[in-house]
Amino acid sequence: QLPIVESGGGLVQPGESLRLSCTASGFAVDQDAIAWFRQAPGKEREALSCIGTITGIMDFSDAVKGRFTISADNNKNTVYLQMNSLKPEDSGLYYCAGRRGRGCTSYSIVYDTWGQGTQVTVSS
Repeated sequence: QLPIVESGGGLVQPGESLRLSCTASGFAVDQDAIAWFRQAPGKEREALSCIGTITGIMDFSDAVKGRFTISADNNKNTVYLQMNSLKPEDSGLYYCAGRRGRGCTSYSIVYDTWGQGTQVTVSS
C-alpha cells in the first residue's frame, strides 16, 4: 500500500465544487507537514496549500485564494482540499505530499513522499 493516496478528483463544470482527500499513512499534521500541489499539462508544478507542525496552515497560490481551503482530520491522518468556484484553468493533476518532522514550505523538493495524483477536469 502506498503511504499517500489522493482521491476525490473528477470532471465538473465551471462554478462547481470538489473536495479532495489525502490519506497520509504514518504522517500527522502536528508532527509533519502535508501539502497540496497541482500540475497542468505543459506547466510547472504549483504549490497550493499546506498544513503542518509549527507553521500551521500556509496558503501559497494567489490563483486559488478565497476558493480553495485546506483542512485536516488529524485523528484519521487525513487532509482535505475543498475547491469551490472551479474554473477551467484549475484543471490538472492534484498531488498530496508529506514532509516528515518539519513544517510547511512551498518547495516541492523537500517533501519526502508523494501520492500518485488525482485528476481534476473543469470543462463545460
